[in-house]
Amino acid sequence: MESAALGGQQQMPRFESGAIVAECLGSWWVKAYVERRKAQVQVWRSMALKSLRLLFALLVGLTLLFTLSTELTYRVGVHGILNQTLNKSLFVWPGHKALISGSQGLAVNFNQTLLSYAAIQIGEAEERQQIGHLLDASSASYDAMERRYGGRGRSITYRSDRDLDLRSDLRGRGSSRNRIPVQLLHPRYANYWPVFRRALRSWVQNKRFEPTVMAELIDLVKVPLDEHYMKVSLAEQQRSGNPLDSRISYRPDQQAFPLNQAGQRRGYRSCAVVGNSGILLQKPHGPLIDSHDMVIRLNNARTAGFQNNVGSKTTLAFVNSNILHSCSRRAGCFCHPYGETVPIIMYICQAVHFMDYALCNASHKVPLLITDARFDSLCARIVKYYSLKNFVETTGKHPEEWSSAHEGSMFHYSSGMQAVMLALGICEKVSIFGFGKSGQAKHHYHTNQKFELKLHDYEAEYQFYADLVNGSQYIPFLSEAGIKLPPVQIYF
Repeated sequence: MESAALGGQQQMPRFESGAIVAECLGSWWVKAYVERRKAQVQVWRSMALKSLRLLFALLVGLTLLFTLSTELTYRVGVHGILNQTLNKSLFVWPGHKALISGSQGLAVNFNQTLLSYAAIQIGEAEERQQIGHLLDASSASYDAMERRYGGRGRSITYRSDRDLDLRSDLRGRGSSRNRIPVQLLHPRYANYWPVFRRALRSWVQNKRFEPTVMAELIDLVKVPLDEHYMKVSLAEQQRSGNPLDSRISYRPDQQAFPLNQAGQRRGYRSCAVVGNSGILLQKPHGPLIDSHDMVIRLNNARTAGFQNNVGSKTTLAFVNSNILHSCSRRAGCFCHPYGETVPIIMYICQAVHFMDYALCNASHKVPLLITDARFDSLCARIVKYYSLKNFVETTGKHPEEWSSAHEGSMFHYSSGMQAVMLALGICEKVSIFGFGKSGQAKHHYHTNQKFELKLHDYEAEYQFYADLVNGSQYIPFLSEAGIKLPPVQIYF
């Protein structure tokens, strides 16, 4: 019994040991199975990642290949349009397929696209809103200030929050480009505000696209200039003791203003538009420039010391309104580097500069003209057309991407471009000097400026001049309006 009991007690440990062994074996098997499954999962995951990477690389490669091929096709298409060697069916731009039979049809389609995008005036609504605020601030708010402070010649100081609010209202809202400088709100300027508002309203009313304004430039510009120079000539004759016939009329009639065979007033026989490029210093064009009937110079660039290269004669100063703004700070608003008898014509950069016009026009004894807003709009569209054309041709991108590459609403034509356009409207023959650039020349012959302004696209303007010189049968917006242009020659 005892033996049996002892035997039973000895067998129990063997049974427990066997269970433990089995349990250990089972645990080891489970762990081994789990580790094996983990290893398999890692292998499958690695294979899947490699497959995905390969697939991704393949997709990227195909995308790049498709993009490059499409871009190449597009660029070939654009060059084909320009060189008239286009295949019958091409992409007009990436993502927009236009199957048009014949190169002429596609060229027309491409041109219409450029015309449409050139007609988009970025920021026009905002500009008109700012001008509206400017007109309101210069009338109602100024009257309120006069009633509050009263008395002409009294200096204005602002002490309270209410005064600061009034000053804010007077200066107008929106962009600082069109805010009224607070110093101009002094009562001593009261007499100029009616002139300011009248000129600004007239300019805004004409702010529309009307290419036929080119045919009106002789009446708008040449007639006032002729009247002025006839009076100057008469005064000189009287000072010399040999007065002109008193029967000569200074009205725009046939005697004072000769007509052409079509019965229209004639333009100047020859005009020289003198730019400010440093390339002028490379050639002695001075005598040739002075031989023209009309010599137009830009932004008051000085001629003293450069006469052999740029000439000395000036019959019209073409400036942007920033130049007149600087002149308005001088005594008597002096802005006549070419002589006090030389008229000035300017285009408006900022609407608030009409106050500078009001100030200077009151003291100037010569015509101070402002370019017609219709003329400004026409110049803007033409330059934008050439800029779009150049952008699309060189980059192969969609015209909608042009704005981000060209300062958007800040993009503007140069003074030189508009001066050339003016000459096309008032001259029978146009010569262009000082337009272009060279690696060895300064940006301006009379300054140390070396870089171009980003808000201009000079390359686009050079293409415009090249078309004029080559007598191109098509000039955007002018050809559609039936405007005939005089011969143009450019001197480098």
